[in-house]
Amino acid sequence: MSIVREFKEFAMRGNVVDLAVGVIMGAAFGPIVTTLVDNIVMPPIGYMMAGIDFSTLAVNLPTPTKPVEIKYGLFLNAVLKFLITAFAIFMLVKGINSMKKRFEQEVAAAPPPPPDASEIYLKEIRDALVAKK
Repeated sequence: MSIVREFKEFAMRGNVVDLAVGVIMGAAFGPIVTTLVDNIVMPPIGYMMAGIDFSTLAVNLPTPTKPVEIKYGLFLNAVLKFLITAFAIFMLVKGINSMKKRFEQEVAAAPPPPPDASEIYLKEIRDALVAKK
């Protein structure tokens, strides 16, 4: 098997394509979550906490030359962005799983398809052979 054909089979597998779509959608979803957290979620939380802007929260460590900052506010923003993204993905997967379960139940509840003409003919032959004995 040539390497080109093998690569084509690998690249066109369902899991690889699904992964590529997921990565692209995740990259597109990131700026939406960043904007949501930075501009909609964090300002009201900061307002409720006496006007604190989380992105500016830091601890200054004095050094002989210039102070060093530990910016834990940016870390809090990143954690909140992660939680919102994880929850959104969880809800998406939950919805897909419930739709899949409903579809599987509908398929299981559906009556089996009627036998085709060749199956009926083969059953008649079988019954005739059994009756002959």
